[in-house]
Amino acid sequence: MKSMDEDAELEQIRRKMMEDISRRMKGSANAEQSSAVPRAPTELNDASFDMFVTANKIAFVDFWAPWCGPCRMVAPVVEKLASELAGRVSFGKLNVDENPVKSAQYSVMSIPTMMIFHNGMAADRIVGAVPRAEILSRLGRFIR
Repeated sequence: MKSMDEDAELEQIRRKMMEDISRRMKGSANAEQSSAVPRAPTELNDASFDMFVTANKIAFVDFWAPWCGPCRMVAPVVEKLASELAGRVSFGKLNVDENPVKSAQYSVMSIPTMMIFHNGMAADRIVGAVPRAEILSRLGRFIR
C-alpha cells in the first residue's frame, strides 16, 4: 500500500515532467518552421551518438579535436554542407578527446575522420582534410 509521502512524491515528479514538456512545446512553437531541421552540425557525445545515427536516414559524423589543424580546415566545409544539405543529411561532430568510447568503437586512429551512416549503419569513411568535392561525391551515393 502506498504511503501519502509516495503519492506526494509521484505527484511532484509528474508536475515537473508536465512543466518540462510544456516548456519544450512553447519553445518549439516560437521557433521558425525551418529551424526544425538543423542547419549546423549537432554536437555529439558518447551517450547521444547512437541515437543520432539511428534517428537519421543519412548521418555524417565528423570526428575531430580542437587542437587538430586539419580538423579546423575542414570544419567550415562541414558547417556549410550542413546548411546546404539540411533536411537530406544530418551532420554531427564528435570531439574525440572528450568521447573516447565511440572513437574507439569506430577505430578512429587519425583525425579528422568523417563517417557516413546510412540507416544507422556505418557506410563510408573519409580520413583527412579532403576537398569539399570529395565529401559531396561520397555523400552523393546516399542522397536520392
